[in-house]
Amino acid sequence: MKKWTFDEAKEIFSFSFMELVYQAQTIHRANFDPNKIQISSLLSIKTGSCPENCKFCPQSSHYKTYVKKEPLMQIEDVITAAKRAKAAGSTRFCMGAAWRGPRDEDLKLVCEMIKEVKKLGLETCVTLGLLKEHQAVTLKEAGLDFYNHNIDTSEEFYNKIITTRTFQDRLDTLRYVRASGMKVCCGGILGMGETNDDRINMILTLANLEEPAESVTINKLIKIPGTPLENVQDIDPFDFVRVIALARIMIPKSYIRLSAGREQMSDELQALCIMAGVYSIFYGEKILTSANPMPERDNDLFQKLGIIH
Repeated sequence: MKKWTFDEAKEIFSFSFMELVYQAQTIHRANFDPNKIQISSLLSIKTGSCPENCKFCPQSSHYKTYVKKEPLMQIEDVITAAKRAKAAGSTRFCMGAAWRGPRDEDLKLVCEMIKEVKKLGLETCVTLGLLKEHQAVTLKEAGLDFYNHNIDTSEEFYNKIITTRTFQDRLDTLRYVRASGMKVCCGGILGMGETNDDRINMILTLANLEEPAESVTINKLIKIPGTPLENVQDIDPFDFVRVIALARIMIPKSYIRLSAGREQMSDELQALCIMAGVYSIFYGEKILTSANPMPERDNDLFQKLGIIH
């Protein structure tokens, strides 16, 4: 598998906008149906009071935000949410918990959730923070399909956003997940004050993983009052699309998922992202604790674009 260099990635990123999107769309069409999109749903199964200090996150205990601490959900409530997601068209059900990493006793409950959701015929994904090697094996044995663990940004910019865990900690968790035989979901957040070089380096890291993630999540920062990034300058929309296109070109066979931040995006920007290589979105009124476009708005956009989901 090709190992990309920074210079190669920057050259692609610097193409004229039309050329970059054309190249990305050409590669997208070679690997995916351009008129289809995959739908996932994401449920917060344990909310708030996270000990990490990620500057973007409303669930961090370091900041005073609108998020209130909630315990791990009951299995029955998770199943109800999963059934609702499937009825709305989701094929993958993701569950997120605001932990540094799961305790083994909590992991047992999450494994029961995974088993019950899989009985509904849905793919399963969880994001629980850092994993120990044996915990990755436990999740695999429970039947988990995907584990999400984002690198968030470039290694060079990382310490400006998070100091309670290292970039290497994240790579170690990804290694444990891959070694267990599970599929990987990994991406980052754009618009946290990073430069275009940081954005290129983030995609470079993802592309040069020993085996690229099957799903690559691209988030646009949601500026949450009470977090250190609430007043950061917005990313230029064209630069956002450029990152999507770069990811599609450098990671051609992975699902590129447009994740958090769609509520603040125009339909036109989302359409450009889809042209540039997005093949998946999170669907439903909420994504963890933040607003997501109402299903009616998404359905209207899909109809305008002639997209099947």
